[in-house]
Amino acid sequence: MAAVELVQLTKRYGTQAVVDAVDLTIAHGELVCLLGPSGCGKTTTLRLIAGFIEPSDGEIRVGDRLISSIDRTLPPEARNMSMIFQSYALWPHMTVADNVAYGLKLRKIEREVIATRVTQALRTVRLEALAGRYPGELSGGQQQRVALARALIVEPETLLLDEPLSNLDAHLREEMRFEVRRLHDQYRYTTVYVTHDQSEAMTTADRIVVMNLGRIEQAGTPEDLYDRPNSEFVARFIGGTNVLKGRALDAQHLEAGPLKLRCGDGGALSPGSAAAVSVRHHHIQLSAQPLAEATNVARAKVMRQVFLGASRDYLVTVGDGEPLRVVTPSNVNMPAGADVWLRLPPEHCRALSR
Repeated sequence: MAAVELVQLTKRYGTQAVVDAVDLTIAHGELVCLLGPSGCGKTTTLRLIAGFIEPSDGEIRVGDRLISSIDRTLPPEARNMSMIFQSYALWPHMTVADNVAYGLKLRKIEREVIATRVTQALRTVRLEALAGRYPGELSGGQQQRVALARALIVEPETLLLDEPLSNLDAHLREEMRFEVRRLHDQYRYTTVYVTHDQSEAMTTADRIVVMNLGRIEQAGTPEDLYDRPNSEFVARFIGGTNVLKGRALDAQHLEAGPLKLRCGDGGALSPGSAAAVSVRHHHIQLSAQPLAEATNVARAKVMRQVFLGASRDYLVTVGDGEPLRVVTPSNVNMPAGADVWLRLPPEHCRALSR
């Protein structure tokens, strides 16, 4: 295994840069998720790392090896990488065991060694009892575990995953997120994982790289991005949030329509300039009675309320300002049309620098 380094990596189609001067280092043994909406450049970045396409500019290094540049690009088979696709790409005429063994057979490993390693790999992904079945006889989650075993058995330097859970139903997707993380903790391959699913990234990643329009918007641990987003794009993409826009009164205070807010210590506002603050739905406190606290408190009206079992989802308005979403425990029950009081805790009001 080795670190993967992208240096000013760029891919253009015509005049459009779909990956635009990306700098990123993925440490040895780290699992990094490239997260973003369709068209943000995350899958193109993965395909550049895999060697399926060549860069228009910049370099890719794995350890001390230069594997891609505009002058020289190693083919995929020379990169010691394994890739798992959305479609799993299993051979339908081969058994589970034969699919897993395929990469070792291409490398002409001895038959006894292959048999031992296939047994170990299938035991790791909890499929040893299904070794003789064919892919068409497996569930989606089982097929995905076969694909994982096949990728891991060849002991790659780098593991690449392209939306690997997107074809699974919601229950299996949730289950497989933890399976991917468990296998990573066991093998510690340097891993690049592409997804558009925030929950998937939060569950599996050591570090998340949020991409937008071909560039890195922000990179950090799941906690960093959730608690300390730098931009409106990241704040909205990582978890539900309200973004209140207005004018900065000073480094910590914002006027947004009828609301005057004090922000916590995380970000900084530029006095007199246009500014924005993020506050998560579940951080806003909702009360039927006036609140004693004066800071960041306002009167509001409930526009709608939805019961979601463990919680209730509210839409409220403060004066003629933009509606705010508020998520409360299910025992906070206020009907549409009710007058309520809101508190936006300063420590959870995050000033956005971009």
